[in-house]
Amino acid sequence: MSILSIDKVKLQARPTDKSDAIRMAGRLLVDAGHAAEGYIDKMLEREATLSTYMGNGLAIPHGTGDSKELIRSTGLSVVQIPGGVDFGEGEKAVLVIGIAAAGNDHLDILTNVAMICSEDENMEQIMNATTAEELVRIFESGMEA
Repeated sequence: MSILSIDKVKLQARPTDKSDAIRMAGRLLVDAGHAAEGYIDKMLEREATLSTYMGNGLAIPHGTGDSKELIRSTGLSVVQIPGGVDFGEGEKAVLVIGIAAAGNDHLDILTNVAMICSEDENMEQIMNATTAEELVRIFESGMEA
């Protein structure tokens, strides 16, 4: 099972708030079999204690430290939000990337995702992507670098 595939991408999403956006990202991970249902609650719990907004329009929600037993395999989900969603402190996320990381994959994945999204050119391509395949390709090329 690949870390990111077209079934874990949601384009043109319109979440009502950041909790809704996190639920969307978590639902993609659960439906793909990367995590148990309870993982979504752990993602929301993490957000309540520490914002996962990273800057540059990017949020990377993931579970709390005690959610490891809910993760079946490492996976990413990508939710593209052209209108943005308020992540608090006036910060708008236009890209929400859910992470379920098995074992010690967590930091490597966070680093890779942050590096890809720190490039304005990549963010522009991601936000202009009109197909899930296109979006997956952008991340795959960044992960291989």
